[in-house]
Amino acid sequence: MDLTHDLLPTIPLFRSLDTDSLARIAAAVKPVTLKPGEALFRKGDDGNEMYIIEEGAVKIVLPSSVGEEIILTVLREPSFFGTMSMFDGQSRSADAVAMTPSRLLVLERDSFIHILQEDEHALRTLLCDLSSMIRKTDDLLEGLCFFSISTRLAKCLLELAEQASDGSDHPVEIDLTFTQKELGEMVGATRESVNRELKKFREEGIIHLNRGIITISDWDALEELAMPIDF
Repeated sequence: MDLTHDLLPTIPLFRSLDTDSLARIAAAVKPVTLKPGEALFRKGDDGNEMYIIEEGAVKIVLPSSVGEEIILTVLREPSFFGTMSMFDGQSRSADAVAMTPSRLLVLERDSFIHILQEDEHALRTLLCDLSSMIRKTDDLLEGLCFFSISTRLAKCLLELAEQASDGSDHPVEIDLTFTQKELGEMVGATRESVNRELKKFREEGIIHLNRGIITISDWDALEELAMPIDF
């Protein structure tokens, strides 16, 4: 893949840059490959680089001392991440773990800061990305505190469907590149609870399950489930 012309212009952070600037970034990045389950970094590690996903999927995870995890988000190409630690100089606030065979590009702090100094649009994009990450964390906390498993799972499936749709019409197939345990970690529930809810959704005709692929059959019903009940 031609980084200058094919990949980098698709990254929101770099869309406003001219060809010469993109070429300098392409020359500065270094590739890294990960196997499924391999950690790119762990919570507490130094954060001196940002990452661009060229291929694959990476989950951002909050670990606990007893081995449980909460998946904050799942990122796919052409997402970028790892910018917060570069900004504040603090250690990583979460784990980043490959869910599939993945290839990423690494951009070091000095090159990254130079981009932000030269391009106001890149700085605005970064601030929007950081704000979005904070909002996702707030939404996750709200869901864990106040929403049922059905609501949390429905919201999660809609978000995954939106990522998979790429502008296509309904119904959307969600290829689960992760396990039901990982799906549970995304909604703060056990694998068994997620399995029961998926079975209920299937029996009600809301989704269809076939060999790891979820097809949303009834969007209206799923959207209704994703709306919390007011008391």
